[in-house]
Amino acid sequence: MIFDARTEMVLGLGFILGLKHALDADHLVAVSTIVSEHHSLIRSSLIGAFWGVGHTLSLLLVGLVVIGLRVTIPERVALGLEFAVAVMLVLLGASVLYKAVRLKLHVHAHLHPTERGLKKHTHVHVHVAETHHHGEHQHFLTQARRPLLVGMVHGLAGSAALMLLVLTTISSPWLALIYIGVFGVGSIGGMLVMSSLIGLPFVWTARRFDGLHRAIRLTAGMFSIIFGFYLGWQIGFHEGLFR
Repeated sequence: MIFDARTEMVLGLGFILGLKHALDADHLVAVSTIVSEHHSLIRSSLIGAFWGVGHTLSLLLVGLVVIGLRVTIPERVALGLEFAVAVMLVLLGASVLYKAVRLKLHVHAHLHPTERGLKKHTHVHVHVAETHHHGEHQHFLTQARRPLLVGMVHGLAGSAALMLLVLTTISSPWLALIYIGVFGVGSIGGMLVMSSLIGLPFVWTARRFDGLHRAIRLTAGMFSIIFGFYLGWQIGFHEGLFR
């Protein structure tokens, strides 16, 4: 297939929009919760890449159906998919909080001397569980499933707007699919860079400042939960999903 100047410009625009799409707030919040569990910059970067792959797979699958059948995604379905993203953000944040502050309950028995002899005392202690290297001992391909699935959910949620753009501006089905693929490559590259940047404070504090590391993990988890509730409220009531 030979592309003319206009087609190349459209595909170039798709790549740039894909890069920009990776900067959406809900995307960055979701990826930051996953990146917070890793202590390697390379793994943090790959988290973003796997997110982008999942995002692109969803867009291509939806694109095959929408472009092939020339149908549109109903508005209520699109809102439902976006609401699923809000729920996912809350769950991701809750998971980070649970892993960052896991408490272990220990019961210690001691013998103390008294006037009548030895007396047994029982003490209950609560310790924060060690979580520094928990994720690093798992096989990374197993860990990669989560960003891949999260990316797929984001791809489904964003497919309605992208398909509307593609259907109204690109007449050739093959060119439309290529556009989606180029858009996906842009989102993969953009999120790979962003996840690397997001991962820097987690990697830097992981083995040096335990308290600070736990604090920024808690912050990431809390922000994900708050943003998820905010997004769900916006979609459910302001945009009319629950009306």
